[in-house]
Amino acid sequence: MAKKTFNEKLNYSGDLPKVETLTTPKMIERNGATTMAIVPPLEYDGLMKKVPKGKLTTIDRMMAQMAKKYKAGCACPMTAGIFVNIAANASEERGGKNITPWWRTLKKDGQLNEKYPGGIESQKTRLEQEGHTIIQKGKRYLVADYEKKLADLKT
Repeated sequence: MAKKTFNEKLNYSGDLPKVETLTTPKMIERNGATTMAIVPPLEYDGLMKKVPKGKLTTIDRMMAQMAKKYKAGCACPMTAGIFVNIAANASEERGGKNITPWWRTLKKDGQLNEKYPGGIESQKTRLEQEGHTIIQKGKRYLVADYEKKLADLKT
């Protein structure tokens, strides 16, 4: 069977969205909640498209939006990370059509995402072109003062 393209993965929702009840004390403690929203990739893509030039968001902020939208205590961090990467790669796969400005979505604490297309260097270049300053702390690359540039995302 042929491997799915990133756009096929992006547009596949399966049984999502859904809200799961967390049952083990370890899961509840780790997530700080008893319910978890698991949201399809297209919803993350939609939020990423709302971030205007010069502004930023983080995966954590998008997860908080999804949890609120689905009235869950949290959103699944594992699928969020995977789905944000699918959205980024699907945008690159499409070429100049219907672009998702994935480079404006940061990891926790304003960190650049090494898993994005072209790795850190590609995201760094695009962010600098939009006027952001990138600083290196050890092996991590971060957007300086990213908190002052966060977009207001409403689902």
